[in-house]
Amino acid sequence: MRKPAFLLAAPSSNTGKTTLTLALLRILVQKGLVVQPYKCGPDYLDTMLHSLAASSRQRGRSGRNLDLFMASEQHMREVFLRNADGADVLVAEGGMGLFDGSVKSEGSSAAIAKKLGIPVILVVDAKGAAYSVAPLLYGFNNFDPDLKIAGVIFNRVNTASHYQFLTEACRDVGVEPLGYVPRDDSMTVSERYLGLNVSAEAEQESAITAMADHVSKTVDVDRLLELCMADIEAASPRIGPVGRGNAVIGVARDEAFNFVYAENLDILESYGTITWFSPLHDEQLPEADMLYFAGGYPELYAEGLEANAVMRDLVREYAAAGGVVYAECGGMMYLGNAMTGRNAMSYSMCGVLDLETSMQDARLHLGYRKVDLSQAGYHRELRGHEFHYSRLERSGELDNSAVIRSARDRAVDTAVFRYRNTFASYVHQYWGDTPDFPGFLLQQR
Repeated sequence: MRKPAFLLAAPSSNTGKTTLTLALLRILVQKGLVVQPYKCGPDYLDTMLHSLAASSRQRGRSGRNLDLFMASEQHMREVFLRNADGADVLVAEGGMGLFDGSVKSEGSSAAIAKKLGIPVILVVDAKGAAYSVAPLLYGFNNFDPDLKIAGVIFNRVNTASHYQFLTEACRDVGVEPLGYVPRDDSMTVSERYLGLNVSAEAEQESAITAMADHVSKTVDVDRLLELCMADIEAASPRIGPVGRGNAVIGVARDEAFNFVYAENLDILESYGTITWFSPLHDEQLPEADMLYFAGGYPELYAEGLEANAVMRDLVREYAAAGGVVYAECGGMMYLGNAMTGRNAMSYSMCGVLDLETSMQDARLHLGYRKVDLSQAGYHRELRGHEFHYSRLERSGELDNSAVIRSARDRAVDTAVFRYRNTFASYVHQYWGDTPDFPGFLLQQR
């Protein structure tokens, strides 16, 4: 079936891709179209924002990740095609620069666009530039002859006359200009609500609406859709995990814990029933065969997490009794003894793991990860991603059940801590190609 499908990409990070993607998603929804959003790479925050921007009157699609390091090409294509079914338009946001991959251009946004057979719309930051964008556009348009650049949208353009200089450059190198995003103080204010600290949904909704109104005035969305028609094949029947059953899996979800891959939730559901609970607000745990604490911003809600001593005690008792617990990043921080915030205050956590984490002297830990858990009895390589600013301030005598390496096979000191049937790590795993892993965890009971 032919339908509009495109990937928004840029020469580098911090060029306004996410802002423009969210605005376009909302504009397309306002046109009455069903839009399926995707994010290239491991980012879980952008997919949350994509889901919100692509929703209208309780109708919408969950953002999905397309990643060629954390998953195979076959799985990536299956995610794309399966979620394309029933959608009118398919919109993917690239990660980093167009050709930036885990190793050179391997797994890059360009590689994903080629494997899916969809064109690229470039987003170029034009601040302080005019005809000099010509060689940049020429290079991106000709570097890889197998990649189709359908057009370009310029960001941070001063005036309409500034945009005219940019269109002259486009004509000379054969790239169609599709409009521009003027510099505007209201856009800057709106973007503040879409930063690393998740704002209330009402604020995010207001910001996305404002950005859509701003972009719709100067970007030719109809022409963009005309240029980006693609042949989208039907998805193959999904092959689920062999471990289908009647397990009950408790998943933490509230303001503090919300960074989770949609594919992981689909896989968990195939094992039984997901029951949501809130470490911040609830005072009882669900009757569950396994608890899953995904990442989030527990450091922003540390006072509230500490105040809910009933929940902290229940989690500690559950783990001590041999209950299966899996925790990632922020979830791991919650399972520790204490967490120190940016305000230098220490907050008591669950005390399942003899470790303490801190946001003091914070620095970014970032990168793809290969996880070997064979010493724990799981013999397939797991893939995931590490992204955090906190650090381990202290850890006691904890078992490390894993050997973890980077995308370039360099050893990293990240661990998968184990206490009885609790597994916890800074790594956010993606189970697309290892859907049997939750089954392995459940078998530890």
